[in-house]
Amino acid sequence: MARTVNKIKKEKLVQYIGTGRRKTAIARVFLKSGNGVVTVNGKEPQLHLGEVQSYLNLLKKPLQATSTEGKYDITAQVHGGGLSGQADAIRLGIARALISINPDFKALLKAEGLLTRDPREKERKKYGRAKARARFQHSKR
Repeated sequence: MARTVNKIKKEKLVQYIGTGRRKTAIARVFLKSGNGVVTVNGKEPQLHLGEVQSYLNLLKKPLQATSTEGKYDITAQVHGGGLSGQADAIRLGIARALISINPDFKALLKAEGLLTRDPREKERKKYGRAKARARFQHSKR
């Protein structure tokens, strides 16, 4: 006896992942086809990063460089660091996810300097000093 199986075609949801880091902030960015909705930690970017326009422009920069603005929905999960570090981490994550979509974008993003991970981090405080480099105040008498 032959069995027939009903095949239900499901649209496979394809999402591209990019990881970005800056200072102590780490961002996981997910791109999927859509109409340009951006969420950061489940909120609008203005609510998470504040109304600072320079932070919000950083998120758009990789999309503008590759002229893919409004084609992908962006979901970012970010933790650690401050708002500036988080915005830079998300920007790098978006750029890396765009490369996984289309490797031809790498030349465009590299020319804009969007693939460079900024290595600057806070220097640790040393013992015998007030801060990382500052000495304690010396009294002559």
